[in-house]
Amino acid sequence: MRDAEAVTFGSAGLDRASGLRAKPEALAALLKRPDARVLPMWQGLVPVVDAGLATVSPGHPALADAAGTPTLLGLDDGVPWFGADISAWTPDIADAAANAAFLDPREQRHPALPAESRFVELRAVMTRLTRREAEIAATARALFGWHATHGFCPRCGHASEPAMGGWIRRCPNCRAELYPRTDPVVIMLITRGDRVLLGRSAAWPQGMYSLLAGFIEPGETVEAAVRREVLEEAGVRVGAVNYLASQPWPFPASLMIGCRGEALSDAIEIDPAEIEDARWVSRQEMVDVLSGANPAIRPAREGAIAHFLIQRWMEDRLD
Repeated sequence: MRDAEAVTFGSAGLDRASGLRAKPEALAALLKRPDARVLPMWQGLVPVVDAGLATVSPGHPALADAAGTPTLLGLDDGVPWFGADISAWTPDIADAAANAAFLDPREQRHPALPAESRFVELRAVMTRLTRREAEIAATARALFGWHATHGFCPRCGHASEPAMGGWIRRCPNCRAELYPRTDPVVIMLITRGDRVLLGRSAAWPQGMYSLLAGFIEPGETVEAAVRREVLEEAGVRVGAVNYLASQPWPFPASLMIGCRGEALSDAIEIDPAEIEDARWVSRQEMVDVLSGANPAIRPAREGAIAHFLIQRWMEDRLD
């Protein structure tokens, strides 16, 4: 696809400055720059104001609960952007149950941040951010989510420690080096004539349908994963498969690999252990779905690669 990287969280040209991660003196110098920005993250939520991301300068009181030194996320036209995980901060009132929701509904204010700023679910605001802000926020969420769940060495069980400016973890016991995890997922625009195959999970909001998707298994190609997942979930056989676009999806750590597949059969036979429903939807019907005029089907969230691919299919822009 010519505009594949226009997808939300797609590359916006952030200089990740990976060559600086092993240079503590260079990182310390960047943190001292007056134009340096730090993005505080709290329990996976991102701070926003009406204008976009809410950042602070290094040493700001909001970073008092930060876990270690801020992590260099990259250079934005030369301006250093860092991230800091302040999840150790405990607000006076917090809704712990909201963490388990499909979309975290919390809007949490931090007393050291401007009154108009709030920590919110990234998926709820991703389309309001600039492309560069979205890339930075996705990087921070994925990286700190990995640190939060990989504190111990998988080889010997010893507590591991951040290294390389926060981009890896090292085990002081067996000296293993651990790298941030990214899980590859195929998401499929399966078509047959002028129809597209949609499905829904029982855990999703009422009426929400999206493209079928699934994790790639060890030893499996992208194309084979597309065919297997569609057959397993919907009982539809798929022939030719082509890559379209990809999207980092840090919820918690996926890389969505968008593909188009040509269905070889019409009949749908779902596996209820995989999905709740699947159906063919025509282009004409999809017009109503995307406009909100179809009472039975709610489209995938705007900003998600499923919405992106369906929109491009509707506009004949998959080349």
